[in-house]
Amino acid sequence: MNVPKRRRNFGLTDDEDAAKLKLGEDFQYADCLLISEVRILLEAQYDTKKEDKTITGVYEKTLDYVQKFSRYTNRDTVKEVRALLKTSNLEPFECAQLGNLCCNDYEEAKALIPSTAAKIDDEVMDSLLKQMDSLKKYQS
Repeated sequence: MNVPKRRRNFGLTDDEDAAKLKLGEDFQYADCLLISEVRILLEAQYDTKKEDKTITGVYEKTLDYVQKFSRYTNRDTVKEVRALLKTSNLEPFECAQLGNLCCNDYEEAKALIPSTAAKIDDEVMDSLLKQMDSLKKYQS
């Protein structure tokens, strides 16, 4: 079967590969959010949407999802995590992955986010992950 070049591999083009940070045109100028940041944004709009009766099923399901999988629940903690990730000199996509996955150690992080392997030293990655973990544990 002759599959068109642009549509094989579930819609990815040949030059798209997240492991190599080749994310395609759609992500070229896009910033990536943490799930916790999306939760904050959706919760901030919830009351207004509820009053206007513009809450859709998709909105509610998305809000439920981000509330379940949000690693950081305190706004100040989310800001601290974002600031910490910005100091890592990683790409926005890598920062979002690190913030969302909350890896236990540098080996797990580099296995799940292979593009970070050449960019950040193991000790630096481990320190970053420990700082993020401490922020997660001590949020109020």
